[in-house]
Amino acid sequence: MDVTVRLVRYGRYHSANYYLRMHADTHRVEGLADEHAAFAVEVFRMLADLTRVRLLWALLDQELSVGELAAVVGKPAAGVSQHLAKLRMARLVRTRREGTTVYYRIENSHIRQLIQDAVYHADHASGGVPEHHRADSVVGTPVQGNRDSETGGT
Repeated sequence: MDVTVRLVRYGRYHSANYYLRMHADTHRVEGLADEHAAFAVEVFRMLADLTRVRLLWALLDQELSVGELAAVVGKPAAGVSQHLAKLRMARLVRTRREGTTVYYRIENSHIRQLIQDAVYHADHASGGVPEHHRADSVVGTPVQGNRDSETGGT
């Protein structure tokens, strides 16, 4: 199936066609098509902002409205709404409308895993015992199947 993805860069739309492969989770493609690389760059560009990462982190396990997200990140709702629009156009979040309220959630498990891994990696890079490896951790338990959690390594 050929799908067109709208990417946002500097306020303009850019298109990238890519082929959705069956079993994409289990098979690694030799080489990387330019379209896939361009889309990955756009995803990372969207994640290169503190507020957007904090918004995505808040949405890991729940669905929240703009007002609720604004309270979580401590930013004005108007600014949060603009960040969410960019994340939505980059297909990192999806929306659901209930009356006049729009609720946001993570687009899929791949985005959820990407955000968790990025934050956990930063936790490891900061030295000491990472927060997500501590028994009394507020962040949560290590990701199931994480080799570090099984071996006790950092």
